[in-house]
Amino acid sequence: MTKKLTAEFIGTFWLVLGGCGSAVLAAGYPELGIGFAGVAIAFGLTVLTMVYALGHISGAHFNPAVSIGLWAGGRFKGSEVLPYIASQVVAAIAAAGVLYLIASGKTGFSLDGGFASNGYGEHSPDGYSLLAALITEIVMTFMFIMIIMGATDSRAPKGFAGLAIGLGLTLIHLISIPVTNTSVNPARSTGPAIFVGDWALGQLWLFWLAPIVGALIAGWVYKAAFEDSKKD
Repeated sequence: MTKKLTAEFIGTFWLVLGGCGSAVLAAGYPELGIGFAGVAIAFGLTVLTMVYALGHISGAHFNPAVSIGLWAGGRFKGSEVLPYIASQVVAAIAAAGVLYLIASGKTGFSLDGGFASNGYGEHSPDGYSLLAALITEIVMTFMFIMIIMGATDSRAPKGFAGLAIGLGLTLIHLISIPVTNTSVNPARSTGPAIFVGDWALGQLWLFWLAPIVGALIAGWVYKAAFEDSKKD
């Protein structure tokens, strides 16, 4: 279990540092910045690389919604859900802390830019409402868990799960960054929100509730509709 939790810590740390770091440090340059598409690719690459690096140790969840969704789908022990979530959240906060130390080394740095936090209403990148954000996060998390469960099914082609999961997360970000800055991961949302405080903490509830709801529905749907009934 220690190895599993360490792997979850490292993988989640990399996801938050790489994904949020790309948004905070590299996205905003008018001519050279990576923009929304670059941030989406960065999030996908963090998961893709860690699935292959650490997936054989912990299953490469790196996301409380993934752990909950896999539990709902009968793929993960209920006794391990809370320890996994604790490791993921601590890792996300640690990664946000490292990112803050780096970003604050630039003259004129301010948390007023949001520090890659997730938000709705006036804190949505393009001004989307709470309802739009709620629907987006539920549906995107649902699809993410469906991708994960399908790609890791014993009947799926071997060795390609990391590609499907990483590319799936990239696509999710390409769709939903303008709406919420894309969470689908309560730990990823918590890390930056701790440092921004104020509105980011006030809106954090949605980025726990919606991904968990989407994950539970996906786990139940995949188990009921697609799981191999002949599997022992």
